[in-house]
Amino acid sequence: MTASSHSTENRDWVNLRRDHDTGIESVHAHFTGHAYDPHAHDEVLVGVTQQGTQQFTCHRALHTSTPGRAILIEPGAVHDGHAPQSEGFTYVMLYLPQTWVSGMLDQRGLGDISTLQAAFRSTLSEDAFLNTAIQQAFYAVHQREGRLARDQSLDYLLSLLARQLYTRPDAELSDATLQMLRVRDFLHDCMAQDVSLDTLSREAGTDRFRLTRQFKKAFGQSPHAYLVSLRLRCARMLLAQGVRPAQVAIDVGFADQSHLGRWFQRAWRMSPAAYQRQCTNVLS
Repeated sequence: MTASSHSTENRDWVNLRRDHDTGIESVHAHFTGHAYDPHAHDEVLVGVTQQGTQQFTCHRALHTSTPGRAILIEPGAVHDGHAPQSEGFTYVMLYLPQTWVSGMLDQRGLGDISTLQAAFRSTLSEDAFLNTAIQQAFYAVHQREGRLARDQSLDYLLSLLARQLYTRPDAELSDATLQMLRVRDFLHDCMAQDVSLDTLSREAGTDRFRLTRQFKKAFGQSPHAYLVSLRLRCARMLLAQGVRPAQVAIDVGFADQSHLGRWFQRAWRMSPAAYQRQCTNVLS
């Protein structure tokens, strides 16, 4: 049975499944008006707009996706979403775990998108073969077409995605970026703690105003917004593993379950409990 989440106020809906063999989540959704607030994912996101006009900001640019365009978003890339037209938009999306993508690409010698140095050449692609490959892989996973169909469609998708990668040499990273990487790593290590700007400034070796400016330049979010996004991404992982929402809130650093719920709803248009139901009542 397909699990889904419907809004009682409008025509919005989200249908999500999780393939426990690969960890891949497949999402089929429709939104009108505001879809979701700026957020990021740990996974590689590949999708296709099936109907309507889908607009979102990513990499500090506004993108407009219409049917026939493929959407490519790297791990950690901040993006939002909304429908500029009254009929809204429908899309399919695959959330490909970094560890799975890295292992599959490494087997083929095709590079690695799971590092800061790797990026897609463009956020939107007009490649008709890639568009078809994304949708075929989506339906193979989402409709449980069998492991052979799933594996072959995902292999083909990865071979096309590899052509879209641009890997930047380490030498291109500035001292300021390396400095912000240390701050980012500190936030990951201390995610559940009540960290102050002064603490981050000492970690970076710079003043708090320069820190905020440089961090936002490096990662597209302020340190606080990044920390909230990090906590939400970790919350998704724990919820998918069956941890109770109240315990998840404590583990990732939110004040309580309602605090987690408010942020979760803003980012993904569903409650933590609804997300957990859809993850644990699907592919086994």
